[in-house]
Amino acid sequence: MNLLDYLPGVPDFPKPGILFRDISPLLANPAAFKEAITQLEGLAQGFDYTHILGIESRGFIFGSALAHHVHKGLVLARKPNKLPLVTHRESYGLEYGTDALELQESSLPKHAKVLLLDDVLATGGTLIAADKLVRSAGFKVCGAITLLEIAALNGSKLLSKNGITSKSVLLS
Repeated sequence: MNLLDYLPGVPDFPKPGILFRDISPLLANPAAFKEAITQLEGLAQGFDYTHILGIESRGFIFGSALAHHVHKGLVLARKPNKLPLVTHRESYGLEYGTDALELQESSLPKHAKVLLLDDVLATGGTLIAADKLVRSAGFKVCGAITLLEIAALNGSKLLSKNGITSKSVLLS
């Protein structure tokens, strides 16, 4: 099964020049979604981790399914002001603007080893911010996995320069 068939590109969304990959068709097809989780599990086996960090918002979907599948804990990296308790925050630039992620201080146990998970690796900014967020909160990051990497944007090279090992199911 070619999972790219279930990830159509939407040109000029959310801004002109951006090709947005829509995960809705993949999620709507049970076989494609199951295959995506199976392939993410295969990538995750290369890392020693206790928890998965799902990055808002599409990383929540894949992170929760994978965490359930592999019997690991799930924590969430949320957009600002969405978490009720004390948080750590990390701001970052995107290919189409700026944003920030927050992690609730009480989300992880003391010796947690965290695997970052997002749907798409583009320029790498979101995953670098998630790495900084987890480390600033005092936890270890084991690596990062994504469903799709947009190879032309060289995000994996930037992650590597920042000491983050990353793997993606698909290259586009």
